[in-house]
Amino acid sequence: MPHPRKPSKGSSGRPGKFGPKRAQGAPPRGPNRHQGRSNRRPPSDPAREAVFSAVATQIRKYPDLAFDALDTTALNDRDAAFAHALYDKTIRRWITLRQIVRSQLKHEWDDVHPAARAALLCGCAQLLFMDTVPAHAAVNESVNWADAAVGGRTGALVNAILRGVSRLLEIPEPPPEVDPDAPLGIEPEPALKPAPLSNRHVIQAWADRLDALPLSDGAALQLADEIWPKDPMERLAIATSLPLPLLRSWAKHMPMHEVRRLAMHCLVEPPVILNTTHAQSPLPNTLTPHEAPGHHVMTNPSGGALSALLQQRRDIWVQDPASSLAIESVVDLKPQLIIDACAGLGTKTRQLAATFPEARIIATDIDRVRHKGLVKTFKNHERVDVVPYPKLTDYAAQADLILLDAPCSNTGVLARRLEARYRWSEARADELISMQRQIVADAVRLLKPGKRSGGILYSTCSLDPNENEEIGAWARKWHGFDTAREHRRSPAALPGDPATRYTDGSYAILLV
Repeated sequence: MPHPRKPSKGSSGRPGKFGPKRAQGAPPRGPNRHQGRSNRRPPSDPAREAVFSAVATQIRKYPDLAFDALDTTALNDRDAAFAHALYDKTIRRWITLRQIVRSQLKHEWDDVHPAARAALLCGCAQLLFMDTVPAHAAVNESVNWADAAVGGRTGALVNAILRGVSRLLEIPEPPPEVDPDAPLGIEPEPALKPAPLSNRHVIQAWADRLDALPLSDGAALQLADEIWPKDPMERLAIATSLPLPLLRSWAKHMPMHEVRRLAMHCLVEPPVILNTTHAQSPLPNTLTPHEAPGHHVMTNPSGGALSALLQQRRDIWVQDPASSLAIESVVDLKPQLIIDACAGLGTKTRQLAATFPEARIIATDIDRVRHKGLVKTFKNHERVDVVPYPKLTDYAAQADLILLDAPCSNTGVLARRLEARYRWSEARADELISMQRQIVADAVRLLKPGKRSGGILYSTCSLDPNENEEIGAWARKWHGFDTAREHRRSPAALPGDPATRYTDGSYAILLV
């Protein structure tokens, strides 16, 4: 097994007290790097090693997490599935896991080597959220990886912390009830039970308890100690793994019960939802109708089933009802030329092509990687032309309808976009608002003058009125637009709700 990549400095800029300090770019040390861990075996689980390495990378980037940190191309299907499950749970509950580890840690979080922090987060995620993983395996593999990646006394530290977390789950079982009709002096024979894989004690619901951990299915884990903060807002932020400033910003323009509902929604593991509005043949029985018309949930997308279906069917595609909302609001229009100026991965571009079969569509994105993906996706498409972003000026005063699926804070899709939930800040929100205004202003010159068959269709997946309604008000004031067909969809489904109820959040408005 090759030596894991050497971790760099932590997010505080310090190499970390708990782990050998090496110069940036220096090779691993010689034989002394094994000192203090002679009884440890090298890591043998390629799935866990891939996740630990990816999480160590994310720790160095936090809160600006990378979208492609986990690489499972070298793993078989079974290991890849496990790796993705562990990685998802670790990233989804990052703030929660960090708080639980800190409850057992005697040192500052940033003083721990990034690789050791990765082992702690991933080990804790297995103990808390993966009940099919034996507790001893979660601890031992985390210790072994930390030993191999860092050395010194790191393995002992990881071992002590994870065993402390494991003790948090040790809830004494109540004594067995005594049968009043049993003969005196005769004890009932104990029931034979299989040895548990973990010591998790599940209760019906969290109910904002200080000694319980909410789960994605609506239940909660009973904890041996009260580890959450006394402040209700801070407790909600940590328990749902959301930045506290984000919840406080929500509380400025919505009641507290809605803040709590949105936070709990972020615990849900989103299903795969397909836009089936334009399906031209019967759908497979692996799809279940969603509550939103024209959408279905795929009940078992694993094992390559989703990829196979999408390769066979070009008339359906992955798209949440919140994402499809904007274009559904203008289906009665008759545009001849549509410009999709922020096309991203091309999901809404595909929806535009299906919704307006007589229209020519110009698609682009300023991001080079996404633009390259658009070129590949719509190669040889009879009505979609992908052009470089600067070439939009060639279509000045020609467009009937312009779709601006603007870059935003993604606060309506935090359950689905895990990396987006940690980077929110007021400063970044202000930067996005300035960018959104500029995108609208740049699009004005592309609209056909005189009588229009459409306008600028502005949409986001944000919950922030400053990125939504206020942009419409700004366009009315400074560009003389009228606003119409305004729609807002709030995220739906709480932990334990059926998958057919789930939707992201979004906003759309037509500027005419």
